[in-house]
Amino acid sequence: MSTTRTPLPAASAARHAARSGLIQISVTGVLWGTTGVAVQLLRESTGLSPVSIGFHRLAIAALVLLACTAGRLRTIVATVRAAPVPLLLTGVGLGLYQALYFAAVAWAGVSVATIVSLGLAPVLAAAWESVHARRLPGPQRLGTLVAAMAGLVLITGATEHPGAAAPAPLLGLLAAAGSGLGYAVTTLISRQVSQRTAPMALTTISTVVGALTLAPFAVVAGVGLPVRLDTVALLLHLGVVTTAVAYALFYAGLRTTPGSVAAVLTLLEPLTAAALAVALLHEPLPLPVIGGGVLLLTAVAATYLAPDRAEAR
Repeated sequence: MSTTRTPLPAASAARHAARSGLIQISVTGVLWGTTGVAVQLLRESTGLSPVSIGFHRLAIAALVLLACTAGRLRTIVATVRAAPVPLLLTGVGLGLYQALYFAAVAWAGVSVATIVSLGLAPVLAAAWESVHARRLPGPQRLGTLVAAMAGLVLITGATEHPGAAAPAPLLGLLAAAGSGLGYAVTTLISRQVSQRTAPMALTTISTVVGALTLAPFAVVAGVGLPVRLDTVALLLHLGVVTTAVAYALFYAGLRTTPGSVAAVLTLLEPLTAAALAVALLHEPLPLPVIGGGVLLLTAVAATYLAPDRAEAR
């Protein structure tokens, strides 16, 4: 009986690509983690609503990416024509799950919004992948999910302000669930699209569509802001670093990373946000945050072991 073996160089290249994808998405989570501090500083200095900030963030990213891809606009247009529905869904989902998350924060508080929206995404993605593959997740995947969810709950619960108002907790819970569902679905769709679309083109299209999706909400909430050096710097950071660069890395990493694993890795976002709050805003560092950070880092480390174990199998 003859057997077909994968050549060593091909296996090595696949392992390298898998690890590169994990690194790209991990960096994405860290970059997204700087969003909270920037948004807080921007709100304090301008009074902009979170939805308006989200619109400015996507609009700036879209303009920067369109400028960077000006010589390849024909290619981008051809890409849209080749797969209009998934690309449109990716962009609309990008705008909507951000808007729902911001609404959940306003109605139910940061803790509920973060735990429900970010916590649902990896669970839903893993459930869909299991149904699609017709098999249950392995012990390592389940353990990673449990550790990640526990770490998320500990970090978010400990960093919530005790006096935070929850004017509409039920609506906030529903909005957070919608945000988590939207994030999971968008991640799964964009992973499929990323297999045949260049990361820069995918990022450009999704941010343009996302900005257009948020535009009506932002106009109602108000988009005017004072033009100052600090304001411009914060908006550029949100638009260029946490959106244009971060999503380009995210879509590139999705080429070799399952959606559920990507959702776990991006949980580095709340961990980074908590670390920055301690370092820059001089907030206290409670013991649950340390424990949650250890659990999250353990979950992330476990995902880095997965490619090698898959190769061994």
